[in-house]
Amino acid sequence: MGLRVGRLTSKRLGAVWRTEPLLAAAVVVAVLALHLGTDAIATLERRFFDFASTLRDRTPSDRVAIIAIDDASLAAMGRWPWPRDVHARLIDQLAAGGAKVVVHTSLFVEPQADRGLAYVQRLKRLLPPAPGTEIAALLAQAERALDPDAVLADSLARSGQVLLPAVLTLGEPLGRPDRPLPAWATRSALPPAPGHMPAARDALVPIEPIGAAAAGIGHLNHLTDVDGAVRELPLLLDFDGRAVPSIALLAVARALNLQPADIRLGPGQDIRLGGLRIPTDEQARVLPQFYAGTGKPAFSIDAFHEVASGRIDASRYAGKIVLVGATAAGVGSFFAVPGHPALAPVEMLAHITSSLLQADSMVQPAWAGWVATLLVGLVALYLLALLGRLSARQGAWATGLLFAGLLGAELLLLTRSATWVPMMLPATLLLAGHLALTTRRFLQTEAGKRRADDETAEAHRMMGLALQGQGQLDMAFDRFRRVPLGEAVMDNLYSLALDFERKRQYNKAEAIYRHMAGWDASYKDLPSRLARAQRLADTVMLSGGGETAATLALGGEGVERPMLGRYQLEKELGKGAMGVVYLGRDPRIGRAVAIKTLALGKEFAGPELDEIRERFFREAETAGRLAHPDIVTIYDAGEEHDLAYIAMELLQGHDLTRHCDPQQLLPARTVLSIAARVAEALAYAHAQGVVHRDVKPGNIMYEPRSDQVKVTDFGIARVMDASRTRTGTLLGTPNYMSPEQLAGLPVAGSSDLYSLGVALYQLLTGRLPFEGDSLAAVMYAVAHHPAPDLREHAPSMPQPLAELVARALAKHPEARLPDGLVFAAELRACVALLAPAAPAASAPQAGA
Repeated sequence: MGLRVGRLTSKRLGAVWRTEPLLAAAVVVAVLALHLGTDAIATLERRFFDFASTLRDRTPSDRVAIIAIDDASLAAMGRWPWPRDVHARLIDQLAAGGAKVVVHTSLFVEPQADRGLAYVQRLKRLLPPAPGTEIAALLAQAERALDPDAVLADSLARSGQVLLPAVLTLGEPLGRPDRPLPAWATRSALPPAPGHMPAARDALVPIEPIGAAAAGIGHLNHLTDVDGAVRELPLLLDFDGRAVPSIALLAVARALNLQPADIRLGPGQDIRLGGLRIPTDEQARVLPQFYAGTGKPAFSIDAFHEVASGRIDASRYAGKIVLVGATAAGVGSFFAVPGHPALAPVEMLAHITSSLLQADSMVQPAWAGWVATLLVGLVALYLLALLGRLSARQGAWATGLLFAGLLGAELLLLTRSATWVPMMLPATLLLAGHLALTTRRFLQTEAGKRRADDETAEAHRMMGLALQGQGQLDMAFDRFRRVPLGEAVMDNLYSLALDFERKRQYNKAEAIYRHMAGWDASYKDLPSRLARAQRLADTVMLSGGGETAATLALGGEGVERPMLGRYQLEKELGKGAMGVVYLGRDPRIGRAVAIKTLALGKEFAGPELDEIRERFFREAETAGRLAHPDIVTIYDAGEEHDLAYIAMELLQGHDLTRHCDPQQLLPARTVLSIAARVAEALAYAHAQGVVHRDVKPGNIMYEPRSDQVKVTDFGIARVMDASRTRTGTLLGTPNYMSPEQLAGLPVAGSSDLYSLGVALYQLLTGRLPFEGDSLAAVMYAVAHHPAPDLREHAPSMPQPLAELVARALAKHPEARLPDGLVFAAELRACVALLAPAAPAASAPQAGA
């Protein structure tokens, strides 16, 4: 039999090993087809590049400035296009201000001369006026006014630092172009290196008078990806046997006092400008750095009309590369670039120029494609040969680390070495392959899992029946709850609920009925059974098991009051964080008692429950030995059905919580009297070796008519501290805890005196000394901040009292009062310093 099972297992594993490589191979083919046939993975790659490039720690050059033809300038100077003498005046101003280079991005490709110019020139030829006459001066003035192109050309010639753009049409020419570059345009061109740059077949250049007067002509072309974003720029374009440089490259060369002839193609994939190396790909294309803005433009942008009008002094552009261009809506197009959804061409040119000037640009080297191909092969090998051998957990970790490594390496290369090696394709292949293989495994095992679940459910049901037969009803219910609800288990649950009813444990019967109602609320007489169990459970109010549960005498549907130990429970007095408090009566002597319950079984289990139970009775015994008029008397302690209880003196009055409200403060004399008696009670307990650990207004009972004070809950906080340790959370509010108690350090009587100081501060002012918006803020304040002066919130309190409270709230235990008796004596001494008693008022300090 074992040999047969082994063969079946081997066959199953062999089938897995045969099919998983085929699935992995199919995934590799599908992902490669997706990459070659669509732009989906390339789009992810570009998005990742955009994200990574904006993370580079680069700042734009302060040597690049923009003068914008913006909406405000159009409103101030008239609609576009403006007369060219307007541009001439700006160029004159920039030349006078000492601008290093001026790049004017407007395309001056058509003449702007007035038609009257021809008549003036003809008139001069037909009737040449004598030089120096008024007619000659008038004709010369008219000729200049009617020929703004000449005015602009004169300004360009005088400046000698203005670059103008040309726009080239990209594409391999079929022959020589119809319009070759004019001679004045080729002054900026370089002899091309064959096959080293993209080709252009046509060029749009400025008109001759303006272009010839410019210091250089550079192209404005950029490369647009399929998503419409600009990420790449050709620094050189081959046109008619000449390499036309980018206008940004020309601007950087002139800023470095270099001429076009100084632009050299490096031995590798780079362009050299003197000592400046600009990395490019094999076709002289560059990936410029687009600088991230911080809520404002990356570069200084001034309005054209403000510079032209003199409101902005042109001297601010001394030594800078000044870019002049349109940013107004409707004048030019806007482009998406990494980190910016829409940039005007002049702004984009500023980013490119700064990137070249500071060598901030990035590059995708020729070997990047080979690396990406190698990574695809390695990922495919991992999917085909390794992933199938790993467990689900191991495979998830391995794939996760590889995926993070691929994208992390690409991010690191981009941000640290400005090198773009695309790794989105191998990363996508890795993720898709892992998902496909793990999904197949899941589907393969799901059927087997369902069969195993059915077998496990039946085992739980049979075990539940066996436990029910042995009388272990709680354990039987735990087994039945692990079985999916169905007809068979519904019968078992119904029988189990009847067993609980026979044991008069109606709360547990109710739980079973509610569990059954989740599948079929109309099963047999389930609605009436559920209603009856709920009514009886509400009356009993106790959990437990066995025949020692609260004694019930059933008469029809009536239920007598339950018993807890020897005490008869009459009514509920209140609920707290630790349990319920009942009014009880000892039937043997007829004494009314308060019974505080603590459901240990809900908080603890197993050996821990035994330890806590032992601690509970030890603490109850210790507290029961305390015999002091201001400490509540404990009569008895016991446990029934995992419900621990303490029977104690039934107190009249109420706790002091209500008197922490600024509108219900007690008179200050009363507060000091109560605090003195509490301090004496704590001194007595400390002398017996008992630390309260939870002194607060809620644990101080006060009866105004008899002026009786009682401290309650000795020892309970120490028992519940085990729950805090186990769960890692604080029990109750930390406002009253001493710094050492919050830190989990051993506490002594000085911790109780600190807590009493907090309660005293609150009862006198209506405010806690340490407050915050969160539990962490309160804990930090208790541990580190000094307590505010009592007189800040209760100015009428005497200074000695404020000093006494401050001493009680000292951070270090040794700085506090030595014991409760000293605390009480000083409190009583402060009573004599209070103002004469006055009727209580609503203000916090009115009680003084």
